[in-house]
Amino acid sequence: MEITSEQAIDAVNSVFGRHDGFRALHAKGTLCKGTFTATPEAASLTRAAHMQGAEIPVTARFSNGAGNPHHPDYRPDPRGLAVKFYLPDGSRTDIVSVTSPRFLTRTPEGFIEFMRAQKAPWKLPAFFVRHPESLKVLPAAAPSLRPPSSYAVVPYHGLHAFKWIGADGSERYVRYTWRPQHGGGKRRRDRDYLQTELRERLQGGPIRFTLEVQVAQPGDPVDDPSAAWPGSRRRVEVGTLEITGLETGRETGGDVLVFDPTRVADGIELSDDPVLRFRSAAYSASVARRTS
Repeated sequence: MEITSEQAIDAVNSVFGRHDGFRALHAKGTLCKGTFTATPEAASLTRAAHMQGAEIPVTARFSNGAGNPHHPDYRPDPRGLAVKFYLPDGSRTDIVSVTSPRFLTRTPEGFIEFMRAQKAPWKLPAFFVRHPESLKVLPAAAPSLRPPSSYAVVPYHGLHAFKWIGADGSERYVRYTWRPQHGGGKRRRDRDYLQTELRERLQGGPIRFTLEVQVAQPGDPVDDPSAAWPGSRRRVEVGTLEITGLETGRETGGDVLVFDPTRVADGIELSDDPVLRFRSAAYSASVARRTS
């Protein structure tokens, strides 16, 4: 049965509660500012404006995956890194990523069924029977739920495939991963230690991530975010994200900031992944409640 965006947000709210003014998921987060600079290899793969080598201003948001803004940082949870690129022509494009390497299900309906099953755990066995791909994802995803010592020291995965189109018209599907350039950090036990550590780390200098793309080969599943591609697939470093400080000018007053992975630039197209294509409508429903 096809699910509506309103039903999806209802299911999420049933697990985490409804918190006015906050996102349905990734409710607790910290906004930052910085720049992105692409490598020459990026321009050989896509004509997208932010992949041509110029320094591009960005807004980034580190977050916890839960829909409760009071969720303690020491609880198991996927963490998120969302990046908004401000392109030279005034348009914007986003990359949304999480620490989990794969999505739990291949469809939005499956994910919402899982959310509902969390309120009635006796339904979980039936869920796994109907969604056997989830049993394969869990062992890979479980380590990513452990509380990290810092937002800055873990990789973040884009989950979905996107078609990159070169200046010469060539095409290939890729998936994104942000690789941290830093280590260290001491895991603490206070409720907001990740936010505190992020602020302290930025006082010592920029935080950097390398953007890496994995390039699909013919036959690889590009429309299933729960399916892994073979580890032998080519990986290319396509740019560096430099986080330089906190962003205090956004999400104040009536400002609403949305990171939407379906907001793509010329030279990048969506795959037919049903979870990816559902996201924009779900975000719209979430924003409507967030601002009501």
